[in-house]
Amino acid sequence: MSEFSWTQLARIVSTREQDPPNPTHDEVVRFFTELRTPLLRYLYTLGLPLSEGEDVAQETFLALHRHLLEGKPRDNLHGWVFRVARNLALKRLQRAATTGGEPDFHDLTDPAPNPEQQAVRTQQQRAIQSVIAALPDLDRQCLYLRAEGLRYRDIAQALDISLGSVAQALSRALDKLARAAQR
Repeated sequence: MSEFSWTQLARIVSTREQDPPNPTHDEVVRFFTELRTPLLRYLYTLGLPLSEGEDVAQETFLALHRHLLEGKPRDNLHGWVFRVARNLALKRLQRAATTGGEPDFHDLTDPAPNPEQQAVRTQQQRAIQSVIAALPDLDRQCLYLRAEGLRYRDIAQALDISLGSVAQALSRALDKLARAAQR
């Protein structure tokens, strides 16, 4: 690093040390660190390309920061984050549909296995994807959110449905996946 860079770094550190502690900022940073990757995966399952998912995630965490600064409720923020991200993603997808844009889906196969393993894996993925694609939208959304580690209560809040509806949707989805795996 040049002397100029070290001077800039020293100025930034000294300024940061003089800043009063900001618990809201620290809480948002903690949520960002914890939820960014699961949130991006979830947004991808909704049909957003990674670049748009990054934008939606950024908008979501900015909304979280505003939410906390305004002193709004802090209970179940995990579910709140996924719900806001879902709503923002659906708005983007609707905009893309009305302007003629298509969601960008990629084949997520792993290139490392040998050809035989690759063929078996591809066949299994297609079978699972076809079962998931055939699920009702609610069942599919519940399954994706559960796969991201959200609890039933968080899923219910994110999708604005009852806990019983979450349990039923997940039960149906898992039963169908189990039957497909036995074939």
